[in-house]
Amino acid sequence: MNRPHDKEKLDSIEEARSVTRAAGIVGGATLLSRILGFARDMVIAYFFGTASTADAFFVAFRLPNLLRRLFAEGSFTVAFIPVFTESLALQGKEAALEIARSVLTALGLVLVLISFLGVLFAPAVIHVIAPGFTQDPGKLSLTVSLTRITFPYIFLVSLVAFFMGVLNSLRHFAAPAAAPIFLNVGIIGATLWLSPHFEQPIIGVAVGVIIGGLLQVALQIPWLLKKGVSLIPCWMPGHPAVKRIGLLMLPAVFGSAIYQLNQFIGTLLASFLQEGSISWLYYADRIVEFPLGVFAIAVSTATLPSLAKQAAAGELGDFRDTLGHSLRLVLFITLPCMAGMIILREPIIRVFFQRGAFDAMATDMTAVALLFYSLGLWAFSANRVMVSAFYAFQDTQTPVKVAALTMAVNVAFSLLLMGPLKHGGLALSLSLASTLQFFVLVLILEKRQGIFELRPVLRTVLKSLTASLVMGLSVFYLNTHWLMKAGAESFVTTAVKLSVTILIGGVVYFAAASLLRCPELSSIRVLFRPVMQKLKARE
Repeated sequence: MNRPHDKEKLDSIEEARSVTRAAGIVGGATLLSRILGFARDMVIAYFFGTASTADAFFVAFRLPNLLRRLFAEGSFTVAFIPVFTESLALQGKEAALEIARSVLTALGLVLVLISFLGVLFAPAVIHVIAPGFTQDPGKLSLTVSLTRITFPYIFLVSLVAFFMGVLNSLRHFAAPAAAPIFLNVGIIGATLWLSPHFEQPIIGVAVGVIIGGLLQVALQIPWLLKKGVSLIPCWMPGHPAVKRIGLLMLPAVFGSAIYQLNQFIGTLLASFLQEGSISWLYYADRIVEFPLGVFAIAVSTATLPSLAKQAAAGELGDFRDTLGHSLRLVLFITLPCMAGMIILREPIIRVFFQRGAFDAMATDMTAVALLFYSLGLWAFSANRVMVSAFYAFQDTQTPVKVAALTMAVNVAFSLLLMGPLKHGGLALSLSLASTLQFFVLVLILEKRQGIFELRPVLRTVLKSLTASLVMGLSVFYLNTHWLMKAGAESFVTTAVKLSVTILIGGVVYFAAASLLRCPELSSIRVLFRPVMQKLKARE
């Protein structure tokens, strides 16, 4: 009598495992990318520190990076995947691939226009996003030049985002997740070998951005062809699916990239603060982006195709299970990461960045920003998953309304806190705004019957917080009595001590979680199963 119910339960469990395995693939590739990203930032920090040239590059690079989140990953991907997945499920692969060709053609034309306008109006754009730079004509001129070099990156990375949407919908995650690796390789190579040949060495770093973008695009093409995707243009702007994607994108441009938009506001306001403020915020954000990218973005990337498929099929029970599983997994991982970064913020920054032009004062100032960013890590991560739930139902209106509210809160808190806390106030404002965003999204989903259950998530949070507290006490003791004494020691010694401290903290956390019988531990084993299987195969 219960067989249909049992089958649905088994399907739900298998879908959760599929999401976890996909998240493991994305997370593994993203981990390598983040490691290279740190190497990239270490190279930039060594040669340029937090001087005005570094500020100029980070402002110039943040603009195409912001547009990447707004128009590529932020809005296009979340609008494209549900429509493409629905077509796959209801009309078949051939019809879905026709939609992909039509969208690629229209997207390419729009991107060419945006890139041209960005290069043409770069001076006006910099006056808007960094008005404080107008007080230094040399810094302003350099920022405009760097912006004109890096702006076409939006064309390249948007193509990568399109390719990612197609491949992820076809359940291939490795190549899109590995793409950022090649951006880092391009920037590192250009910094080391091209920068010395320019009168302004920072220009070489900007050229590296374009080189990295070209490498990212090249990586995706073989996999697209293998999946049967044609890159031959197909001009069908009147196709119903193309129109739907366009209509979904309009509100998603704002709603899905609230985190980046809030950081953009922080950059604008930081341009009025002490020189180096933009760079301190940038380096702190890079550290926060590590767990955010490796875990939260990996899980949300793997979750969206599954949620979209279940939403299209009307499988609301499975949808609820997949969403709850993804959110619990993200919080189980990010809560201890948050605690660890708060306690170990100074040694982490010292190991990764303090050398060359990046001095002890830069470490102290970056640590302030990292403290306040870390307080919002759980919210940054959880929002990635929550927003995916709305997009799976092709609902881009709700996230827009929530984004408008949280953005207003971020601006208000930034103006209020940047006086007493300087750049730290800008970081804290972003954390507070993201926290509000999460709770508002939860309240809205709870009102939709059968879509979301908060109680299982709260149980996971309570257990994870308890385990994180136990871990935090052990890490705090090691940091105070062992690691902090490494200030005058060599880089290698400090790095080894930091690594050992983090390893011990991880062991303590998982041991405490095991004693508390956290069910997410089984998902962690699924995440690492492919790695263990490869190691056994080599033996």
